[in-house]
Amino acid sequence: MQDLRDHNSGVGKHSSLSVTLRRMARWLELRSFGLTPEHFTLAEARRAAVAVAVPLVLVVGSGQYHMGWAIFASFWTCLCDSPGSDKQRRFQLLLFALCGTLIAFGGAWVASLGYPVPLIAGPLLVFVSVLLPSRLAHSGMVSTLLAVVGVVAVGFPKPLVPAAVQALAFLGGSLWAFVLITWLMRIDPWLPVRQAAGAVLMRLTDMVSDLVVTADRPHRDYQWHPDHASHRRSVRIAIERLRMLMVRYQTAPAKQFRPFATLHHSSETIFSALIALDHAFIVKKGRSEDRIACAFAILDALNASRTALKKWSASEPSLVNALDRLHQASIAMQDETLKGCLLAVEQALRGTMMPLVQPQPSLSFTHSADEAVMPLKIAVRHALRQAAAVLAVYYVALIFSFGYPYWATMAVVVVLQGAARFTWTRGVERILGSSLGGILTLGFLHFVDQPLILALIVVPLAGLTIALRSVNYTVFVVFLTMLFIMVTELLQSGAGVASARIVDNTIGSLTALVAILVLWPDFGSPLSALIKEGLRANQAYLDAVESGADLQTIIKARRAAGLASTAAEIAIHDLGGLLRRFNRVSEEDGAALRDLRRLAGEAAGAWHRRLQQNDKP
Repeated sequence: MQDLRDHNSGVGKHSSLSVTLRRMARWLELRSFGLTPEHFTLAEARRAAVAVAVPLVLVVGSGQYHMGWAIFASFWTCLCDSPGSDKQRRFQLLLFALCGTLIAFGGAWVASLGYPVPLIAGPLLVFVSVLLPSRLAHSGMVSTLLAVVGVVAVGFPKPLVPAAVQALAFLGGSLWAFVLITWLMRIDPWLPVRQAAGAVLMRLTDMVSDLVVTADRPHRDYQWHPDHASHRRSVRIAIERLRMLMVRYQTAPAKQFRPFATLHHSSETIFSALIALDHAFIVKKGRSEDRIACAFAILDALNASRTALKKWSASEPSLVNALDRLHQASIAMQDETLKGCLLAVEQALRGTMMPLVQPQPSLSFTHSADEAVMPLKIAVRHALRQAAAVLAVYYVALIFSFGYPYWATMAVVVVLQGAARFTWTRGVERILGSSLGGILTLGFLHFVDQPLILALIVVPLAGLTIALRSVNYTVFVVFLTMLFIMVTELLQSGAGVASARIVDNTIGSLTALVAILVLWPDFGSPLSALIKEGLRANQAYLDAVESGADLQTIIKARRAAGLASTAAEIAIHDLGGLLRRFNRVSEEDGAALRDLRRLAGEAAGAWHRRLQQNDKP
């Protein structure tokens, strides 16, 4: 026991800042606000800075401010670069460049024809753009950005020739960014998957680290509380995030795809073992010394596996030694559940490295309907909802004479999502981020207004904004707001830019929320129904284990149970449960959620007892 305590347990390995960020991420994820600091990429920041710097220098240096669309186009193209294979990314970037050019021209020219044409053109361009995901898989970002280009183009009405010049500026900026992304400053296309895979292992490590710290003290989840089972939920979200990314790479060569697919499968296995171990700590199953020894052995192995996976080395000494200790601990363990947990983790970690040392059969990695193209009926409804909200904002902007109405319509496009919960959280983040960013920029511009200094600040700011897009939306909007206000000051200086940005984003975000509440609202299932579904799914998992079902059936039932449990816990904090933000969850719901987690733990424990029994000679 003491050897395990002394051997790189990892409890004190991680910096306090990293631990704090991950704890904050667990709290935010429960409320549908993402925080993934592991997705920050300095190389992406440098590339975006270069992408914006070149057209910025050309435009400001030449004084041809009407060519400023090249700056926006290069930035939007960097923003459009979504995870996926090289072929998929090149196609989407070119699609955005070409379609965006046509929209930039058509929107500006048609809007110049005068009232009421812009009221029709803007919503129509948004409607057409939003329909794109119904035809092309994984095109959500392209669709959103094309809609953004449409509403901004309508906000810059120009006659035929100036509109054509504006479109050519857009084409030049987007093609420059395309060349930079795909050729001059390439970044490993698998980097997002590596980051997501590392995040899964880190969250698994956090989960077992807390068990080590808990030791023989009462487990904090013995009684239900609002943040109940935060580690389980955090790991499940990280695993699903990795899975969604892997779907985008299914057409990649098997040699590249297989190690990550194996890691995803192994993570599910390890997660199941940790749920069983977590349950053992909650109900104090077996001897406390055995539980603690089991947790230390798994933590030791997970820390070693993270080191090995950074090098993708199956012969990493620390991993070899950790797996040997894990095996010895499983032999010495008496409790069948704990023994099964150790066995499952050992097999999973050995299997994770297997594709690196010998060929493996192809892994089935299918995706569900919600991960493919958007159904046409849903796409049309969402497009109509977006178009109606944009029309409403245009009307309000016309009445109150907004100086920058396209900022409000842009907010509608990016905030309005397919479900009320996502629109609510995105709207809150947009309002908060734009307000904070506007206030910071307003204070800064009070002291600094020289074009050269602003240009020098805009370049790194653009890079940081792109690098933060996958970290946290609120922080991203803070930097995005600062960036757009400063660029506007450079190209189109005027009074009240910062305050206009704050007001316009607030109005656009609130309009999006009203639209999602009024037009085909989707609040999701009631909390009670989600809890019942969670109980049903976990009972089905337990029944499958006890009936001796095959491994694939168990895996399918286990994932369904995990998703159902997570959905029920998150529903407490969504828009449909808004009143529950100000009132305590009922004792009935709290008891049901506690039963749900207990049942999940019992099912996981039963599976690992069966696993241990099947492994007996």
